[in-house]
Amino acid sequence: MASYDSQNLLPGGGAGGRINGGGISIVSNRAGGASSGNNDAEKSPFLEKSEPVRLTPAWEENNLPNDELNFKGLTMERAKMELNPPRDKLMLVFLTLMIHGVGTLMPWNMFITAKSYFVDYKLSQNYTGVESEYGTYFLASVGFASQIPNLLFNWLNIFINLGGNLTKRIVYSILLEVLVFVVTVVLAMIDSSEWPGAFFWITMTTVVILNMAGGIYQNTVYGMAAKLPFKYTGAVVLGSNISGTFASIISILSSQFASSVRTAAIYYFITAMFVLLLCFDTYFALPLNKFYRYHELQKEREIESNQRANMGARPPYWKIFKQAFPQLFNVFFVFFITLSVFPAVHSDVKRSDGDFVIQDDLFVSICCFLTFNVCAMLGSLLTSWVTWPKPKYLVWPVLLRVAFLPLFLFCNYQPLNITRLLPVYIDNDWVYWGTAVVMAFSSGYFSSLGMMYAPQSVEPQYAMTAGMFAAAMLITGIFSGILFSMVFPVVVQYNFLEWLH
Repeated sequence: MASYDSQNLLPGGGAGGRINGGGISIVSNRAGGASSGNNDAEKSPFLEKSEPVRLTPAWEENNLPNDELNFKGLTMERAKMELNPPRDKLMLVFLTLMIHGVGTLMPWNMFITAKSYFVDYKLSQNYTGVESEYGTYFLASVGFASQIPNLLFNWLNIFINLGGNLTKRIVYSILLEVLVFVVTVVLAMIDSSEWPGAFFWITMTTVVILNMAGGIYQNTVYGMAAKLPFKYTGAVVLGSNISGTFASIISILSSQFASSVRTAAIYYFITAMFVLLLCFDTYFALPLNKFYRYHELQKEREIESNQRANMGARPPYWKIFKQAFPQLFNVFFVFFITLSVFPAVHSDVKRSDGDFVIQDDLFVSICCFLTFNVCAMLGSLLTSWVTWPKPKYLVWPVLLRVAFLPLFLFCNYQPLNITRLLPVYIDNDWVYWGTAVVMAFSSGYFSSLGMMYAPQSVEPQYAMTAGMFAAAMLITGIFSGILFSMVFPVVVQYNFLEWLH
C-alpha cells in the first residue's frame, strides 16, 4: 500500500518515473527515492509546452481521419457541413447554373435569331442601295465565325487552363462578351448603308471574339457543374435551351413594339448585355452558398487524394475519353442532327397553306425559332424527373433522329437564291410544325441526358474533365451540323428520287 500512497504527478526524472513523450505521466515512485523528485516536481510547470494536448471528444464515433481528429485545416463550419451535409435551399444553386446556361449560348442565339435584322435590314438592297451576297451567306458565315473559335477554345480549355483560374476565366469571358455587345449596339445605332461590306466584316469579327470568350466560358461552366450532383449539369443544358427561347421571345416582342427595326435591334442586344451581367453577379454568389461550398470541398478532397496517389500527375485524358465515349458520341450526334436542320434548313421552310393560322410575317419566328427553343427547353426540363433510357441504351433513340434530315427536306424548304427541283412531299403546315416540335423536344431531352450521363461514366475524380469533354463534343456537334447543313441547298436542286425510277 506504501507504493500507492507515494504516487505523484511528475514530468519525469524521478526514480522509477516513466517519461511519456516528454509530457505528463502518472508514474509510481517507490519508497525511499522520492524526495528529490518531489522537489523538482514542485518547481516545474504543471503542463509542459513540448506537445499540445490532443482533444477528440465526440469525433471518434464518426471515424474521421487523424488529420481531422486533430482539427488540421478543419473549421467549425466545415465540420458542421461534414456531419450535416447542406441542401440546395430554394434550388438557388440549380437556378444559378441555369442562368449561366442561358449565358453560355446567349451570343449564338442572339445573332442567329436576329437574322431578319441583319439580312432584311442592314444588309438588304433596300437599305444599302446595292445588291450584294452578304445577306445570302450571312447565317452560314455567322455559323462558321461562331463555332470555329468556340470549337478551338473549348478543346484547348480541357488541356490548358486558358485565362488562369476558374474566377479569371469566368469573369474575363463575360466582360469581353459584354464589351462586344456594346459594339453591336453602337453598330445598330449608326447609319451603315454606305459601307455594307465593312459592316459585314466588323460583325463577323465581333462574332469571332464573342465566341472565343464564349468557348472558355461554356467549357468552364460545365466543369463547375460536374462538381455537383448530375442533375446540375442538366441545369446548365436547360439554361442553354432557355437561352434560345428567351432570344426568340425578345426578338418577337422588340419587333412588334419598337417604333423601327433599328430601335428593336438596340433593345434586343441591350437585353443580352443585362443577361450576361446577371451571370457575372450570380457567379460571385455561388461561393456564399453552403451547398455549393460543401460539394466544392468534397471535390477538392477527391482531387487532393488523387494527386497524392498519382504524385501530381496530369489526368489520364485518353482513358477518360474512352470511358466517357458512348455518352460523348450521344452528345455529339444529337447536336449534329439538330444543327444540320436548325436554323439553316428550318428557317427557310416557307408556309404552304395561305390560310394557315400563323401569318407569313411571323411564320419563321414562331414555327422555327420559338417552337424549337421552347420545345428544346421543355425536353431538357423533363430530365429533372425522367431519365429514360439508361446510359447503355441512349444511343438507339439518338441514332433514330437521323430521320429528321429527309423529313425537313421533304417540307416546303426554299433556300434563298436556289431553284428547288426536288418535289415538296410534306405540304401540310401542321405536319411540318409537328415534326419541328418532335425534333426540338428530342434534341433538348437526349442532349441533356447525354450531358448528365457523361460525368457519371468515369471515376469521381475525373468527373470535371469528363464534363469538359462533353461540352467540347457539344460544340463539335454544333460545328459539324452547321457544316453539313450547307449540303442541303445543293440537294434540293436535283430530283434524286426521279433518278431512282
